[in-house]
Amino acid sequence: SVLFAVVSVVLLCFVQERGALGFERHYHVTDPFIRRLGLEAELQGHSGCVNCLEWNEKGDLLASGSDDQHTIVWDPLHHKKLLSMHTGHTANIFSVKFLPHSGDRILITGAADSKVHVHDLTVKETIHMFGDHTNRVKRIATAPMWPNTFWSAAEDGLIRQYDLRENSKRSEVLIDLTEYCGQLVEAKCLTVNPQDNNYLAVGASGPFVRLYDIRMIHNHRKSMKQSPSAGVHTFCDRQKPLPDGAAQYYVAGHLPVKLPDYNNRLRVLVATYVTFSPDGTELLVNMGGEQVYLFDLTYKQRPYTFLLPKKCHTSGEVQNGKTSTNGVSNGIHLHSNGFRLSEGRAHVSPQVELPPYLERIKQQANEAFACQLWTQAIQLYSKAVQKAPNNAMLYGNRAAAYMKRKWDGDHYDALRDCLKAISLNPCHLKAHFRLARCLFELKYVAEALECLDDFKGKFPEQAHSSACDALDRDINAALFSKSDNAEDKKGGGPIRLRATGRKDSISEDEMVLRERSYDYKFRYCGHCNTTTDIKEANFFGSNAQYIVSGSDDGSFFIWEKETTNLVRVLQGDESIVNCLQPHPSYCFLATSGIDPVVRLWNPRPESETLNGRVVVDMEGASQANQRRMNADPLEVMLLNMGYRITGLTSGGAGGSDDEDSSEGQVQCRPS
Repeated sequence: SVLFAVVSVVLLCFVQERGALGFERHYHVTDPFIRRLGLEAELQGHSGCVNCLEWNEKGDLLASGSDDQHTIVWDPLHHKKLLSMHTGHTANIFSVKFLPHSGDRILITGAADSKVHVHDLTVKETIHMFGDHTNRVKRIATAPMWPNTFWSAAEDGLIRQYDLRENSKRSEVLIDLTEYCGQLVEAKCLTVNPQDNNYLAVGASGPFVRLYDIRMIHNHRKSMKQSPSAGVHTFCDRQKPLPDGAAQYYVAGHLPVKLPDYNNRLRVLVATYVTFSPDGTELLVNMGGEQVYLFDLTYKQRPYTFLLPKKCHTSGEVQNGKTSTNGVSNGIHLHSNGFRLSEGRAHVSPQVELPPYLERIKQQANEAFACQLWTQAIQLYSKAVQKAPNNAMLYGNRAAAYMKRKWDGDHYDALRDCLKAISLNPCHLKAHFRLARCLFELKYVAEALECLDDFKGKFPEQAHSSACDALDRDINAALFSKSDNAEDKKGGGPIRLRATGRKDSISEDEMVLRERSYDYKFRYCGHCNTTTDIKEANFFGSNAQYIVSGSDDGSFFIWEKETTNLVRVLQGDESIVNCLQPHPSYCFLATSGIDPVVRLWNPRPESETLNGRVVVDMEGASQANQRRMNADPLEVMLLNMGYRITGLTSGGAGGSDDEDSSEGQVQCRPS
């Protein structure tokens, strides 16, 4: 009986501990905590920019790496410096990682001197030095299930794998991006899926993010070595560096077609940070030169610019997302050459009225729209969409707000909303027209004309409205201007794949992988990422409830993940915030940037005085960042030097101002 009592007590303690831990991890980041987040401490010890931060698994140690070529290990809970050592690097440190299952004894660093160093912290010595890369090493990745293995990404376009159990102090090339993208491609970041360590995500030059199956790559190479004909090739043989199915690509659907325009404006697209959600089902990317994107790895979706609606049977049954009867479903149909309109009949479910509290939110959004507060309207519509995801009217209204705001990617998000509205209500008049306008703004001119013609057929009473006439004129003018450049359309594959002028450097395998790429689920706007190529974005909270990102304006931004709404902006650096690393189990955030300090943030007591680092005008900060991203690089440089440029402080960002100037209410007014 005594043994039974002891076992019972042990089991009870275990259950209570597991329960407390589960409760802590589930609730450690909540909305009230986010809204009280403030600066707790500044850790001083570096003499240069702090380019990387890393928590250990328990969260009681924090490592930092700097331009001063030192790494420091901190006790962040007591604000103490535990250890400082020169790493042996001769240039800026860009990445620092604890090696899993080493008792926090082994630390790995990668730097601008093209070297990867392994350090034993107990004796403050560098025990391995790898010099296999030929350009700057930007990121190191580790994996819990691979305790002696780690990976590096460098600007020589290579992903290398290291095994510390091997006698030879060399690494092997896991992925060579130059075989796919040419000699100028640079790898910038990488990360391993925390739940399935066989998957490695890589960010590099350009808008595409790559997901690799490490096990498939190793098995492929092992089988190649064991094959009797491994060394015998005919003239037509071509050895694939990666097996089929070992790589998946992800890209924001509008970016490939926008890339030539960005290049002409010296605006570089490059993934500066990639990370998985805690459960491994989502991939977050901070896209340099653009926004932050979240990709769903479970429910993948193709880019919406390849999707088209099937025709609605009549025009009189349902309009603008309101009451509907039997009609025709538009079913989302995939077609690799653009929008193909096809007939089909199906049942359309009656539009469910919004409950009173959501109706109030929608009315508030409509009022914000009427006052030209586009971002406020978008956030309110998004809040309502989260609660009523099958309401066509909300998607149609949010699309109108996106089209008015015109930030980078807004027309593509509007197109996605229009397609969603039409899928829910195939006879949504405004969504059909806005879809044609979005296609035009996204440079899919022929598809826009086809969509507009379809709109006129469905809604003949609108065929000669001022809005239709204006869009018709715009489309035909664009088609006429493109007729002299018809050669650009020949032999280059779909327009979204012509992402570079160096077409001969893109392999056939790369073209196929890009063609099969998947689109994003959510987009987060407000920050600016154009000045540094190490800027991070991270999940915050064990359930990934929030998204955080650094910014060129010295602030860091916090969004709700599901609504994409911006909820908090804090001033984290005098110049630029690059690094944001959330604590593994507390509402505790470490940040760094150009300043030679590490800053720690947590919820401040309600009794504490007003937090001076809170950016109250979040909308103003977001607008300024959108203008900064679209500014001439020289103007940005002058702005950073303290000059005020008129062009940076007026007007909208990312689009022309005359989009709706002559259009009727079919597009402009929300329903």
